[in-house]
Amino acid sequence: MPKKNDKLKNFADVAAFVKKEKKKGKRIVTTNGCFDIIHVGHIRSLQAAKAMGDILVVGINSDASVHALKGKERPIVPERERAEVIAALGAVDAAFIFRTKTPKPWLSVLKPHIHVKGSDRSLDQIIEKDTVEAGGGKIVLFPVQKGRSTTKIIEKIRRGKN
Repeated sequence: MPKKNDKLKNFADVAAFVKKEKKKGKRIVTTNGCFDIIHVGHIRSLQAAKAMGDILVVGINSDASVHALKGKERPIVPERERAEVIAALGAVDAAFIFRTKTPKPWLSVLKPHIHVKGSDRSLDQIIEKDTVEAGGGKIVLFPVQKGRSTTKIIEKIRRGKN
């Protein structure tokens, strides 16, 4: 039986972890997403996010949230498995599943120094921008990897092509 991943936490434990790390003077970076089928775009964005600070915390959308955002056939991978994969990555210091409609509630608690989002949206389209800034942090947009998305992977599989 594999060892339990201590980086996969419930939100109360994440909040306590972040508070402890902030007291040590650590720079907290957060990001969030569905992470349904992991691809190179996810890996590159998580590595870049980690490079912006000391501690990277990742919020993973719940199954219900992914369903609402991406449609009735998603997610492909259940939330617990998606979270386990993200928590296993070296760049990630803590991961948790969030069940709220947006990341705003947990961002208002964690108050990260930086919150990383994909550049497929402009800053004024980032719904959590005001929440992050109210907590003293800033939003950083990471360049989206062209042609690298879970949706495109699913489309390729459906077409039966590489």
